[in-house]
Amino acid sequence: CRDSNGDLHEFGSSWRNADCYDCSCSRSGINCCSSFATPVDYDEEKCVSIFNKETCTYKVVEKDDHSKECPVHGWVG
Repeated sequence: CRDSNGDLHEFGSSWRNADCYDCSCSRSGINCCSSFATPVDYDEEKCVSIFNKETCTYKVVEKDDHSKECPVHGWVG
């Protein structure tokens, strides 16, 4: 299988790409799905979600003070 970066992967192999998607290669092609959950139920007027590509996670913090986390009531992924 050849991924979107042009890299070749063996049939039966799996990997995590730079965009935090878990991918696998089979004879029918490449299949990728997100390895992270996205916050959906939080105070969007007061807070902002920030994605960390190194840990493949979101953090939801106050817009005016990123040291203060906001409560999240729902995630999708």
